[in-house]
Amino acid sequence: MKSVSLIKLIQPWQISRGVLLVLLLVLVIMGAVPGYWTGNWPWAKLPPVTNLQKIKAIRKTGIELSDWQTVKQQTIRIGGHKWSLQFIEQDQQKPVWLFLLPQNGPKSQPQVEWEDISGFMRQRSGQWKIDSYSQIKFVVNTSDVEGKTQADPTITTKPKSHPKSVVNARFFRAWNQRQTFAIVQWYAWPEGGNPAPSRWFWVDQLAQLHRKRVPWVAVNIQIPIEPLGDIENSRPIAESLSKMIQTALMSDPLAEEASSIQSMKDQQSKMKAQG
Repeated sequence: MKSVSLIKLIQPWQISRGVLLVLLLVLVIMGAVPGYWTGNWPWAKLPPVTNLQKIKAIRKTGIELSDWQTVKQQTIRIGGHKWSLQFIEQDQQKPVWLFLLPQNGPKSQPQVEWEDISGFMRQRSGQWKIDSYSQIKFVVNTSDVEGKTQADPTITTKPKSHPKSVVNARFFRAWNQRQTFAIVQWYAWPEGGNPAPSRWFWVDQLAQLHRKRVPWVAVNIQIPIEPLGDIENSRPIAESLSKMIQTALMSDPLAEEASSIQSMKDQQSKMKAQG
């Protein structure tokens, strides 16, 4: 009797599972057939990255930072990628090393940039040790950002719809036989930043659902400090400079994407309100 009852319970479950599988198959076919006949597979081509050419130009020009003077800028190859390396200084202090790696194409994504930087520094001196890990968090508000008009790039405006950018960055100490640095690292994008590639990945995946993309720029700042000095003494300048760099990126190369992503979020909010 028990075996018969068990069979009676299992059979409806098997039927329900079979119906569910059939429905899923039908949905897949309905979605795939139109793309098959037209040749327009939804996953065959990624959405374009707005402003990509301006973003890529960073490797040749670097970025301008108010109150900081660029002593030297050059394009260097690190880990198979072309980076911008700027030496910037303020008040006759030792130059800060600013590494920037802009997104190179619609398929390029953050991966092992921080390991590449460590390898580059180790290759230069034969030694590169790291410790004193912590974090830096800062916010770039709408009032901090200036956008450039398409009609006249020399005219700057403060876009009302520009989103607030919340950035979390790695902050740690690194040294070799010659120098000790306080280092800040993060991937910058229009509405934020984080040192973890996975954070950018999920933000970009959400944007792709709306046929948009989230561009990125890898940022590595190396601030010279006293030999084996306490990096906490450099935290104020590290936070100030990091915020300035994120603001500069949002103001120009990432500006168009920022406004489009905000527009997407506004549409989502309207849909929720209507629902």
